[in-house]
Amino acid sequence: MSEETPKDLKETEQAVEDAFQFNDDEAFHDVVDSLDIETPTPENLLQNPEALKEHVEISEEVAEEEEVKSANVPEQEEEKHEELENVVHALQDSFQQMATKGDADKPKDDSELVGLGLVLSESATDSKIDEDIQEEANGTEFEDGLPKINTNVNAVDGEFIPPTPGTPPNRSPFESTSSIEDSDDIETYSANLLALNKVDIKNIGPNNLDAREQEEADEPVLAGMAHLFNNRFMKAKKVFESEADTNPLFGFGLGYMAFLKGKFGRAGDEFLEDNTFEEKEIKVAIDILSQTYLVANAQIDAATKKGFGGSVAQYVSSYYTYIKHTRSKSMPHATPATSDQEVKFLPNGVLRAHVIKAECCLQIAILQLAQETVVGYIKCGLNLRRAYTSYSLVWQEYKRMGQAYNEYMDRDTISGIQFGIGAVHLVLSTLPTKILNMVSAFGWKADKHLGFALIKLCLDNDRIRSPSASMLLLGYYTVLTTFAPQILSPIYTQPAIETLLDAQKKYPNSAFFLYFAGRTSRLARNLPLSTQSFKYASEISNAEWVEVDIRQVCDYEIAVNNLMQLNWKEASDLFEKLCSENYWSPIIFKYLHGVCLEQMGMRTEAILAFAEVSQVAARKTGSKSNMELYALRKVESFQAAGYQDLPITCPALEYLYINNSFECMEHTQLNDAMDTVDIALEEIQEREKAEYTVRANEIMPNIDPPDYYTHRGTLLLIKSAILNALGRHQQSIIHLNWIIDHKDRMANEKWIVPYAYWEAGLVTWINGDKLKSRILWETALTQTKFDFEYRLAVRLNLAISRAEDLGTPKPERPKPERGPSTNGRKRLSLAAVRSTTPVV
Repeated sequence: MSEETPKDLKETEQAVEDAFQFNDDEAFHDVVDSLDIETPTPENLLQNPEALKEHVEISEEVAEEEEVKSANVPEQEEEKHEELENVVHALQDSFQQMATKGDADKPKDDSELVGLGLVLSESATDSKIDEDIQEEANGTEFEDGLPKINTNVNAVDGEFIPPTPGTPPNRSPFESTSSIEDSDDIETYSANLLALNKVDIKNIGPNNLDAREQEEADEPVLAGMAHLFNNRFMKAKKVFESEADTNPLFGFGLGYMAFLKGKFGRAGDEFLEDNTFEEKEIKVAIDILSQTYLVANAQIDAATKKGFGGSVAQYVSSYYTYIKHTRSKSMPHATPATSDQEVKFLPNGVLRAHVIKAECCLQIAILQLAQETVVGYIKCGLNLRRAYTSYSLVWQEYKRMGQAYNEYMDRDTISGIQFGIGAVHLVLSTLPTKILNMVSAFGWKADKHLGFALIKLCLDNDRIRSPSASMLLLGYYTVLTTFAPQILSPIYTQPAIETLLDAQKKYPNSAFFLYFAGRTSRLARNLPLSTQSFKYASEISNAEWVEVDIRQVCDYEIAVNNLMQLNWKEASDLFEKLCSENYWSPIIFKYLHGVCLEQMGMRTEAILAFAEVSQVAARKTGSKSNMELYALRKVESFQAAGYQDLPITCPALEYLYINNSFECMEHTQLNDAMDTVDIALEEIQEREKAEYTVRANEIMPNIDPPDYYTHRGTLLLIKSAILNALGRHQQSIIHLNWIIDHKDRMANEKWIVPYAYWEAGLVTWINGDKLKSRILWETALTQTKFDFEYRLAVRLNLAISRAEDLGTPKPERPKPERGPSTNGRKRLSLAAVRSTTPVV
């Protein structure tokens, strides 16, 4: 055991006091066991034979009790272990079958492959840097339009030999991932807290290692990443913390752990979704990344302040090129390679530090983008600019080195450039204009095809950033497909499966990749397999650093799967559990709990749950997300109507529609959902008939005329989406036309009309009229100030980008009518004024 500090002793004493407050012995022993305290052997015990004999007898009795307990292990636990162990078989077999099926049905059209981002378009970009990257990307072997996935995996320290797909891991899924040698690590690094103390910048010296020496020095980080993605989180934490205050790559590894904890510590989709990160997790991640940024910057300063000779001269020369190109409106172009006798390059340590600086800015920018505030967007833009400028400097040196770049730069720095520039391209290519205008501070246009090529190169390097590249691709494929499954599912599901299979060869039991296995299974409309995957990801993370985070996010995903399967009871229980745990957004979970109770016919319980939503909201500090505001507004509308409108609304199906979930549901559940909508529409019709009967028999009755336009519009929009998901697009036309014809009556629910334009565009897309689809989607983009505006904007941007990939021209918008012409003058002539204005 490591030596305890006074602070540790104080915390231990407090924990022991708390342990004695428990009324039952089991709870007390659980707390004491969690303290991980070694049992001391007093000297007087060894000197006293009678006490020693008594101690031995007690020990034997305890040992006998433990044997009895171990012999009475419930059979259901063994069955549970066997069931979840089979999940690996089911997942890998299912994905292997889908991959095989996808290969047989793979389209051969080049335009389709360009849409995948896996074949570079001829006119992708005009700048030289893009041509250079494309030339490098062309070195990747392609087969039927898709790049071959490199399956050669290098084991780290002989610890891990990846099995082939379809073969389960050798160990039991519930076998501890920590070996005996890790016991000291758990004692020393058992705290879940991630933190990087304020570093002493003045004591950080320059990094003078050359490329090969740097690769050797970075082997612990490579091992740390292997630990991280093999669920050995505490071991990875130990590796990264060992030099985090002096070595920026170690600090970045720690920051990346905090980044993942933030991403998996809340529900919903990735950073593009309308959900927010846990504020505390965001702050921890940003603090660590900011400190790492300072460490990297200190290494650069130390390297350039060594003297006023050649090192400063070459740094100023390179920095001049860096500033010149960051002020230009295009991506940096390559400078021709020069012989070693004519030019000197920046040291590898300086280039490495610049890449890490850029990566820190990139991760912080993604976290700020997820906050979905104007201030967050502005900060995101500034950090993306900083990231890009640092990447530009390193890229200039990389291209000046020519074919000899590998002699001057270590492989992890090279893959860092590929990952960073590729990630910036992919992130910016997904953002709609409304967000991009606030985020982007660049003059160059993002190119997703270039981003894919660079990420693929990084993935094939099998270095420190390779698993991060797999995570980025899986996040891109699954999240974007969730936004627009009708358009993107045919082209992104297959690459997602192949990327997942490749990742599971190297990390078959990784909780992160198992999570994406659940998301991918959902996109393939295999909800039972998706639920199994989430359960396995949760179980395999037990007693680990992200146990609570993974379990809660998996519980949320399982609850959503139950919603899609119309299993209201199971979904209700999980939402109530997440609300009680104060996870992510208790407001939304309490609302969804009430929604499920209403669908179960338990109206009284549902009303009580809805009444608690405002109480939960009052306890929340800070701003509320769009989804939380939506839930509060829905509850207020229910209360204003005395909960009499519940029979003519379908709030559960409305939530599923907003999250674009119908495309992931089985046809049986879709037909049941449509029956529910029809019942609500019939109830509206009966109410209108009754109210018109009153007005037909009484002069000026004391009731308002029937006004169910908003309710009917919402239900017809849901029904249209269900019909589209069932492939019955023609039947949805009449309902969408009714919504658009009565768009002026939808003032209370402004989001209905733009979403109706989206659904209408899907109908014409399926019917082959892609130009009309783009016209409808462009029209939807003109709508503003409604719920989930940015969510729909992302969806529309993805669909329009897909239309552009297929060569659909941009529709011409009608020009606004102009007034009297000035004929090029700054003001109207007096004659024109006299002839067009009245005399006052």
